[in-house]
Amino acid sequence: MTQVAQRHERRRQQIYAWRHDLKKKGLWSSDAGALFYSVDIPVTSGVAVPQLPVPEALSPTAVELRLRGRCLHFESTIDPVALTSLIGAVETA
Repeated sequence: MTQVAQRHERRRQQIYAWRHDLKKKGLWSSDAGALFYSVDIPVTSGVAVPQLPVPEALSPTAVELRLRGRCLHFESTIDPVALTSLIGAVETA
């Protein structure tokens, strides 16, 4: 936990607090083994997001993204520009 916190410039206590909040809301199950991914999405609209290469050895993984009570399901291989557009459409709905 310490390494993850240091890598993302967070305090270890913050990660524990997030986990506690998720458990309290019923969104965390220690049995399910949740995975966290670092996501950087530009704030400025109209800025092109470079597509990161996806290694061919990895098969697509199902991803669930929760935003303000809304839930998006997509594959890990989704184009970042398409994902940014999708998130924007959901946010304005």
